[in-house]
Amino acid sequence: MPFKILLVEDSPADARLTQEALNEAKLLHDLYVVSDGVEALSFLYKKNGHTNAPRPDIILLDLNLPKKDGREVLEEIKSDESLRIIPVVVLTTSQAEEDVLRSYNLHANCYVTKPVDITKFTDIVKSIENFWLSIVKLPS
Repeated sequence: MPFKILLVEDSPADARLTQEALNEAKLLHDLYVVSDGVEALSFLYKKNGHTNAPRPDIILLDLNLPKKDGREVLEEIKSDESLRIIPVVVLTTSQAEEDVLRSYNLHANCYVTKPVDITKFTDIVKSIENFWLSIVKLPS
């Protein structure tokens, strides 16, 4: 059974890099990509064209998103009883201490800063996938 990954990323280049890194890791997965916070919540609540959206096993969430900020999306996910058990990995360019602190206060499962270097970015995505989809036991 493939793992279902929801990537919430407004940068097409970062989304493509993430997809390539996940494919290189060779773990069976289905990747769903949405480009803003409003669409992320529509996907999770199966609304506005996402009625057949699967429940993701893990969410990779950028913080700086159009329409609805990633921090707001994280807060909504973690305050919803039906969604809060889905692991949320914040994957962002922000190194600001207040973003790290706020994300953990909003119950992010981990906070990862995207490196600028493509090889390091690929390694990080592979590490995330390996840890969360191979090592960790996720709820069914």
